[in-house]
Amino acid sequence: MSRADTHSASHAEHPPKSRLGRWKRPLTMLFFLALIALLTMFAERIEWNEVFDTLADFKVRTLIIASALTLVSFLVYACFDLIGRTYIRQDLTWKQILPVGIISYAFNLNLSAWVGGIAMRYRLYSRLGVSKANIAKILGLSLATNWFGYMVIAGAIFSSGLVRMPPGWKLSSDALQGIGVLLLLVSAGYLAACRFSKRREWAIRGVEINLPSLRMAVLQLALGALNWSLMAAVIFTLLPSKLDYPLVLGVLLISAIAGVITHIPAGLGVLEAVFVALLQHEVSRGSLVAGLLAYRAIYFLLPLLITLVMYLLVEAKAKALRISKKPKD
Repeated sequence: MSRADTHSASHAEHPPKSRLGRWKRPLTMLFFLALIALLTMFAERIEWNEVFDTLADFKVRTLIIASALTLVSFLVYACFDLIGRTYIRQDLTWKQILPVGIISYAFNLNLSAWVGGIAMRYRLYSRLGVSKANIAKILGLSLATNWFGYMVIAGAIFSSGLVRMPPGWKLSSDALQGIGVLLLLVSAGYLAACRFSKRREWAIRGVEINLPSLRMAVLQLALGALNWSLMAAVIFTLLPSKLDYPLVLGVLLISAIAGVITHIPAGLGVLEAVFVALLQHEVSRGSLVAGLLAYRAIYFLLPLLITLVMYLLVEAKAKALRISKKPKD
């Protein structure tokens, strides 16, 4: 083979990267370096003695209430998958569904949607005999439940004017109210489509999507909104009592979008930065950071540890079943 042939063959096996591909890694590195710099500046402005004192002063009763609300929130999220069971019309018990929903939610919160929401669901549901197409339907319905529920509760809070943006922010309070109205209209449009649309099926990349009934759609929006409300209730329990619950809920909803835009697992640093920026005129920064650190420990880390044990038990049980089914000599 000539040198020219060798070069062309190498070119075919390893095609040259596009400009976007060449710049993607350096731009990603620059983004994270900028994020680290911002978080460092944020950390320097916090009175850490006040943070540690506030953490030490938490009452056991407060931590128990926050933990109980967290448990209810995880159960509500797991019910998203119970709707999915009805949606795919597969004979699975709630005892099989709830652990999958709880485990995937904990991994989703801490390790990103790709690990928890997608990979973990595919692994656990495939063990239950659910086809890949039906797993994709459950995942899609869960995402729709979460974000349409978000639109309902965020639309109500934003349009009410309960959350006021600080002066100088690019997004004004009036613009936030307009976004709230838009979110409510989108939610109403989803319900109208579920009720009146004559076409009920679509195929996207080989996956069949069926429009749910109006009754199921209303249940989706109710459960999704309830879960966001419970998340805010956990934070509200851990923050200073002078803050109003609707305000805390509104700030959480704003921080959720910021977390999605930045693609940082668990919204690490983003949640805290948004809460401090929007609420520092109401209470001290130290008390805010202390409450949010407690929230991360109770809502993120503790469930992850518990569900990790649950997942290992599921894997061990599946391995034992495989061994027991092997033919004996």
